[in-house]
Amino acid sequence: EQAVAVAGGIIGGILLFVLLGITTYLLWKKIFRLFSYEKLINPVKTTNANAIFQDQANSETQLKSTRSRSVPFIIPPTLRGRDWVHLTNEEQVQEDRDPYMTPQSGPRSSFHSLAGAYVVGTINPDLYKFPEDKSETDFPDGNIGRLWFSIEYEQESERLLVSLIKVRKLQPLADSCSPFVKIYLLPDERSYLQSKTKRKTLNPQFDENFVFQVSSKMLLQRTLKFLVYHVDKQKKHHLLGQVIFPLKNEALTEDNKLVIWRDLEKENLEPPSEHGDIQFSLSYNDYLGRLTVVVLRARGLKLQEESPAVGVYVKVSLMNHNKFIKSKKTAALLGTPNPVYNETFSFKADQTELDTASLSLSVLQSNKGEKTLLLGRVVVGPFMYTRGKELEHWNEMISKPKELVKRWHALCHST
Repeated sequence: EQAVAVAGGIIGGILLFVLLGITTYLLWKKIFRLFSYEKLINPVKTTNANAIFQDQANSETQLKSTRSRSVPFIIPPTLRGRDWVHLTNEEQVQEDRDPYMTPQSGPRSSFHSLAGAYVVGTINPDLYKFPEDKSETDFPDGNIGRLWFSIEYEQESERLLVSLIKVRKLQPLADSCSPFVKIYLLPDERSYLQSKTKRKTLNPQFDENFVFQVSSKMLLQRTLKFLVYHVDKQKKHHLLGQVIFPLKNEALTEDNKLVIWRDLEKENLEPPSEHGDIQFSLSYNDYLGRLTVVVLRARGLKLQEESPAVGVYVKVSLMNHNKFIKSKKTAALLGTPNPVYNETFSFKADQTELDTASLSLSVLQSNKGEKTLLLGRVVVGPFMYTRGKELEHWNEMISKPKELVKRWHALCHST
């Protein structure tokens, strides 16, 4: 009996010892787990970013299920493998290991894709692309140069400020080119302002400012004219091209500085005809059945000197079988022998009517208290009504639908 009692006591002690050991192990394991969670929740003094990224997918899954009110902080993938130092104000800053280290590519979490944002430290080059300026590269066939300038009007001092910026792609007669520019404010062709001469360049950069004194009432009836010349070794001037720019279609204010570019045009070097010349463009849209006329300018007009001119305008009339259909007028400009209009008119004309239709353009001078005077007239149309340049202009318009065909025509007094 004593032996049995001793054996039972030993077995009971062993079992008690085992139970205590198991209980101690479980308590230790539970305390260790709680300590680990607390360590993750509290501010991190020193942590390994790689370990966080390995568990990132699991962390996001737990966040979705728990719906915690706090927003978790995830270290960006470009900062993987870098050390972080805990400051006294509890901010996290990166140790400066290698200032020239390029950001590493890594998986983008859902936080990085919010609103299409990119990882901090990288640049999306597509966001910084400026629209291509085609005026510097897109030059049509037959181009003889392009001129850039800006205009601004000071209302109080009544001054027109013109800035000559640059000219590109000049086409000189010789290999070398030394260009300069003369600037006129039409209708005054007796005075002009001139730029400096740029030596041996086809792409001169001027950046020069010019001032014209003109009242606000007369401003919209004025036209800027730029003549680009080349100076040869014998100091002779050769005209390379011109730009005509009417001011009436622009809103000129001190707060609105307009930067404009225009292609150079070849000046009509032929002497004016007896009654002057008129330049206009024709275009026909066969799909819309629309005939378009752009009255550009006239030159060498013989104004009536016996009475002061109130204005000079152009009347455009559409005829069919010599029967009047419709007419339209340009604005009247003060009596100048070289008016610039740049006005567009459209007429309805079926394609079947082009063989019997014609256009009459009459240049008229109106005077105070007197009858309107005819300065000259030109008719363009098919073979039934016209010959020579007028017929060629009409036929070229038909052969090039939807394209503006520009020509000069001599005025005559025939009715």
